[in-house]
Amino acid sequence: MKRTKKTKKATVPAKRTAMVSELKASLSQYLARVKAGDEVVVTERGTPIAKLVPIPPGDEDDPGWARLRQMAAQGLVTLGTGKIPDEFWELPRPEDPAGLVLKGLLEDRETGR
Repeated sequence: MKRTKKTKKATVPAKRTAMVSELKASLSQYLARVKAGDEVVVTERGTPIAKLVPIPPGDEDDPGWARLRQMAAQGLVTLGTGKIPDEFWELPRPEDPAGLVLKGLLEDRETGR
């Protein structure tokens, strides 16, 4: 759901402000707001230093989107909708009795890969 505030002329994205320390501590939450359409102004000691804004899907300035569209046209990938179906959460989890997945995850974290 897009958060917007109404003005007399048009609907514009809601703007939020976050200090650098606040942004570092809650980056995922702020990125979720940006994905929802909000803009986040980052401040350092009260001075605005950056702005996080959403990138529209398929933005021509992003070479990654052009490559993905090309691969989709070739049938190599399927572009997702960005939404996980509700029934996904009801699927059984795969078993990993030897704990190999956890071991691999911890190894990746340790080595920084």
